[in-house]
Parts: sequence; C-alpha cells; structure tokens
Amino acid sequence: MSLKLYFLRHGETPYSQNGGYCGELDPDLTTEGHLMAAAFAEAYQNMDWKALYVSPMKRTIATARPLSEAIGLEMQLRDGLKEIRYGKWEGRTLEEVQAEFHDEYVNWLTEPAWNPPTGGETAVQIASRASLVITEIEETYPDGNVLIVSHKATIRIMLCSLLGIDLGRYRDRINALAGSVSVIKFGKYGPLLEILGDRSYMDKTLRDRPGT
Repeated sequence: MSLKLYFLRHGETPYSQNGGYCGELDPDLTTEGHLMAAAFAEAYQNMDWKALYVSPMKRTIATARPLSEAIGLEMQLRDGLKEIRYGKWEGRTLEEVQAEFHDEYVNWLTEPAWNPPTGGETAVQIASRASLVITEIEETYPDGNVLIVSHKATIRIMLCSLLGIDLGRYRDRINALAGSVSVIKFGKYGPLLEILGDRSYMDKTLRDRPGT
C-alpha cells in the first residue's frame, strides 16, 4: 500500500459566500459549512485513517472535527497549512481591492508566484511552508490514508507543487470549492492525481450553494 493524501478544503464561510479576501481572518463556518463537515465525516469515517493534519484556523478545525470525533483520531495542527496572508486586502471585496490597490492586484493576477497581495504572501512562500508539512507526513506515514484540511489557495498551491504545475498558474489550473476533496497517491513515479475537487459526498442542496 502507498501513501494517499486527501486534501479537504474547509466548508463554507461567510467569505466564501461574498467573495471577500479571507486569509488571516478567522471566521467560523456557516450553517451550511457545518453540514458539509458532517457530510464528509459520514461519508469517510469508515476509511482507515493514519492521521489528520489540520490548519489551526476556526474554519478548518470545525471542518475536521466531525471526522476526528467519529474515528477517535486527534487533529495535528500545523501553521504551514494556513491560508495565504492577504495583507492589506484582508476582509475587502474584489471591487475594493481593484480600486485601492490596482497595480498590485494586476501584478498578483499576472504572476502570483512572486507578486504577493499588498503586504501578503507569494505562492512560493506558501509552497515553501506547506512543503515542510508534506515532507513530515511522507517521513512519518510511508503508506495509508492521511487527511489534510486546509484552504483554497493553499490546497491549490500544494497540488501544483506536487504535480509539477507552475505555481504562478495555481489560480488558472486548479479549483477547490468549499468542502471539496482532492486525492494524491504517491507511487513509483511520484505524486499521481487521482481525484480533483470532488463534492459528490454532499447532497445536491449543498453542492448547489453559490460561492467559491
């Protein structure tokens, strides 16, 4: 058996509904977000889990908690799994950022690997800190299923890094909707993408929720 990493984005928050920039901000899940977390636990609790690695934010802890309690496995919190720091963009809408930080916003869209949000993090910096967690997991659990509960940008960047996709294109090549699951299997030829952005475990009402 080989190592499989399950990347779970946290459930819906008010910011994934309104499109505001939320990195270091620490909102809780919406009612629907909690339902997503419960649905994930119900669908995946019978798997043989080796470990749960979780970003230490309210929204990720709340997403991991139902599974953690169902299987009796403690969360291992890691700062490396936190969301991108948006700096001065935190809590602002897209329209506000475009108006107040136009040049920085255009630079970020063009090359987010090296151009950060104003006062925030680049994709390269996120990949660097997240890779330390991935390395820890690989060294500790050479086989079996490990869950990583993280955030939209961070998951997309981790997937790009593992799959050899240009980090500057993480926003263009990978999507990770609220509550979605992606799976990477480590095999003979390295990381293999088996599942991307799956939300089939949710009922249709949750899958049809607007937002990102």
